[in-house]
Formats: sequence, C-alpha cells, structure tokens
Amino acid sequence: MMTKRAHQIAALLLAAALGLTACGSSGKEDTQSTVTEPAPSDTQQETNTTPEPPAPVSSLTAPLTGLPVDQEVKQRPIAVSVNNFKAARPQSGLTQADIVWEVLAEGGITRLIAVFQSSAFTDPIGPIRSIRPYLIDLAESYKSVIVHAGASNDAYDLLQHHDKDYLDEITNAGPYYWRDKTRKAPHNLYSDLTKMREGADKKKYATEVTIPTVPFAAEGAGTYDGPAANIEIKFLLDDYKVSYAYDAAKALYMRSINGEPHIDKNNDEQLSAANVVVLGADHKTLDDVGRLSVSLSSGGKAVLFQNGQAVACEWTRQGTDIIRIVKDGKELPMLPGHTYYHIVPNNPTFENHLVYG
Repeated sequence: MMTKRAHQIAALLLAAALGLTACGSSGKEDTQSTVTEPAPSDTQQETNTTPEPPAPVSSLTAPLTGLPVDQEVKQRPIAVSVNNFKAARPQSGLTQADIVWEVLAEGGITRLIAVFQSSAFTDPIGPIRSIRPYLIDLAESYKSVIVHAGASNDAYDLLQHHDKDYLDEITNAGPYYWRDKTRKAPHNLYSDLTKMREGADKKKYATEVTIPTVPFAAEGAGTYDGPAANIEIKFLLDDYKVSYAYDAAKALYMRSINGEPHIDKNNDEQLSAANVVVLGADHKTLDDVGRLSVSLSSGGKAVLFQNGQAVACEWTRQGTDIIRIVKDGKELPMLPGHTYYHIVPNNPTFENHLVYG
C-alpha cells in the first residue's frame, strides 16, 4: 500500500508528463501560447523594407538632337565657323556639335558651321575662321550667336549693318579667343563655349530664343530606297573627298576625308553622325578670288542617309526657317543623334557629287 508521500510524488510526475505532451502537440493550447520572438537582424530589416520605386525616366530631349537630357536645354545655340583646310585638321570640339554643316568656300575647300547647344564642355573649339553671307544665313536659321574670325566685305555689311548677334575675333570680341602656339597661324585660333557665352552676355545678346526643330523618330524615316553602307561626297576638288562608312554596331556613320578618319583633337574620336544629308544648291562665283554665292532658298534634290540606308528626297525652305528635308510633301524624321549636312553644287549635276551603295 502506497503511503501519502508516494501518492503526492506520483501525482506530480503525472502532471509533468501531461504538461510536456501539451507543449509538443499541435492542439489549441499551442496555438494560444504566447511566444517572445527574437528581434530581427539588420539584414532581415533591410530585406523586409519596402523597396523605393525607381526614379522616373526623363521625357526631355535636346531640341537639335532629339537625344534624352536630364533637364530642359534652354541656352541659345552657338554657331562656329570652323576651318576645314588640311593644315587645320584635326579640329577640336566637333564631336560635341549637335549639327554640322559643310559648305564650299573659296579654292574648292569646304568650311564647317558647327552648331552647339546641348553639350556643356570646356574643351577648345576650332580652329576658327572667317565667314560668308550664306554661312551667316545657315547659322542664323538656328537663332545662333555667330562666332568667327574675319569676313568677306559683303558678310561684314550684313553683320555690322543688319542687327546681327556675332563675336568676331578681329572687330568686336578679341579677348574671347586665343592662339595655340603649337599650331601654325592662321590655323591656330580657338575659343570655348564658356568664353563665347561670356562674350555674348557682355554684349547683352539674348540668352534664350525659340529654336526651330525637326521631327525625330526612333525608326527614322522608316521607308528607304536602298542600302547605303558607304557614302562618297565630292565637292569640287578630285583630291578632296568626304566619305562615311556605316558602323552597324554603333548605328552611326563614321566620317573620313581622303580615306583617313576625321578625328577630333580633343578626344581622338572619329567624327560620326546618326543622320547624313547631302543636298544640291546653285553656286555662283562672284569674283576673281573665288568667293561664292550659294542659294539657300530655292529647294532641290537631297538624299538622307540613316541606318545604313538611303532615301531620295528634297530640301525646302520657307523664309528664314531652317532647311527641311521632305518627301512627297512630308518632312522626314531624323534619328535621335547628331546630323551632318553637306551642300554640293548642282553643276554639272547633283548626282555628279554623290556616290553611295
């Protein structure tokens, strides 16, 4: 017979056994039990944090290139007359130009009008040379401040007596230029955008203008007439040929002169363009020096090159507006990127100055 003490011990052992069973079961008691959870680690806290939404993609684009930009580009364009004589190459700053126009000057060599608006850089631009009335016309069509060094007599008449905004190294803006002593004059005159804008501000030229633009589309013109992986442009001289080779990996036309890559001295990069345009215009020789008149209002034949393809089209212009590229009466869109225009003579024919395929 068990003693009273033995009964008490047995009861305690039974209660303990039942408690262990309750703790290990999946019954109601377990689900209602209060459990103190350990504090999450830093890693767990980061994992459990709701991620921030991605920053919105800017829908802003540069007016003259159609390329995306972080903030609205409002500064006035600067158009620079750049020397393209062989001794002036390689030039500086052309890879940063939104638009480049190539047009004949005297002697069969071309001059470049480089239009800068969306790029902010402090590297040199040049060599800078003189300007002609038709080059003033091109520069002004973008509402640009005109930057040059010297001019023909008729060009000076336009600049000085017709309320033009210009910075001429010779007559009104010498302090905003410098000479590079490592290069031979006259192919050694330079400036930069900071100095150009300082000069324009000093003269109280307008800082913001309404900039004419062209349509841009990711697919470009869309419908093309045929392949154009290689382009050759002859202006006048047989030994002066501009060419472009399409780089499909970069989706760009790479520029050369006389078979040699055309390089920017600032960065050793080859000049390139998403859009290449060749258009024909009437040229007239004015004097024994060979100065020219180039018609920029009559319209005429043109070819637009994009995506390694060509589309035969026309150019047209209304008043002081920019030259526009059209087909069947509709303006053709450009690919977002830099555009190079080339004006060749209509004599003997437009086709005589252009070969592609």
